[in-house]
Amino acid sequence: MNTLFTYLVIFVAEKVNCMAGINVKLVDKSDKATLYTICFEGEDISEFEKFLMKFKDNAELRRDYQIILLAVKKILDNGVFERYFRPEGKVKDNVCALPITSGKLRLYCLRISDKILIAGNGGIKQNKTYNESEELSGYVMDLQKFDNILRTAVKKGSVTVEETEILDIESKTFEL
Repeated sequence: MNTLFTYLVIFVAEKVNCMAGINVKLVDKSDKATLYTICFEGEDISEFEKFLMKFKDNAELRRDYQIILLAVKKILDNGVFERYFRPEGKVKDNVCALPITSGKLRLYCLRISDKILIAGNGGIKQNKTYNESEELSGYVMDLQKFDNILRTAVKKGSVTVEETEILDIESKTFEL
């Protein structure tokens, strides 16, 4: 009976999570790259802003935090090139992480193209893989689900990805 209860809790949690609305917000734009982030419906703070606020005053992780901020600046200056990211997620999705160098802190993102990046949230990586952390795994799974939804929207024509931007994406709400 305990096992049945566990499966029911997981099933309900997944169903609740599937019904969450996500909006996309523009963070910054340059000639070389556009940076977006996701924001869950009903929340005022985006996932990227949560990440920034969570670690900005952490003295122990200051170096890792600064490396990630410098990487974001470099991406905006040069483009969203694969070489700036650590591959994460699955082969079939666009999930990646900053920084490419070693460190404890990770920021999970969706690399849409060489000029478009969607920043998610992140945290301290204390295990070998993100799957071993409930928090990090949750961030990656949210991005994987959103990546799937975004690909479907592009195929259906409800969202258009241009060279440096995703047209009208900020006016849409996506059901996760």
